[in-house]
Amino acid sequence: MTRHSEKYDQWDVELGVLMHDVARLRRVVFDKDMKPLGVTRSHAWVLARLGAEDGLSQVELAAVLSVGKAALGGILDGLEASDLISRSDDPVDRRVRRVYVTDKGRQAIRAMRQRLRPLSERILRNVKAEDRDNLLRSLQTVKSNLLELANEDPE
Repeated sequence: MTRHSEKYDQWDVELGVLMHDVARLRRVVFDKDMKPLGVTRSHAWVLARLGAEDGLSQVELAAVLSVGKAALGGILDGLEASDLISRSDDPVDRRVRRVYVTDKGRQAIRAMRQRLRPLSERILRNVKAEDRDNLLRSLQTVKSNLLELANEDPE
């Protein structure tokens, strides 16, 4: 076996380790950067989605975030206790609970966005603009492929 083929045989392992490490380290850095705001990663994740699409039902929000209803319920409890969101019955279907960002929640979203751009710039320091675009497109493709694989029936 040549050195080239050995490296080729290991690229999938290296890719998996690298993707895991990058995701883990980004979570660590994100948590550290957002700590002064008192916002956890889970809270930021939910607030960001609601900032883009306020008034989702709890079921819709769980589906969009690919998280269980019970796990989301706990996150929403914390956000509501911090007065970052409010929940209310749907005016048409009383079985449905809608989730809305409060004024305090919108302030938190603005503060997160103000911190996120500089953080992203620091994370991507020394990565050229065209490489950033390629990275984003490639990661979107990988995510799409993974979602497709996750939804396949097992053989």
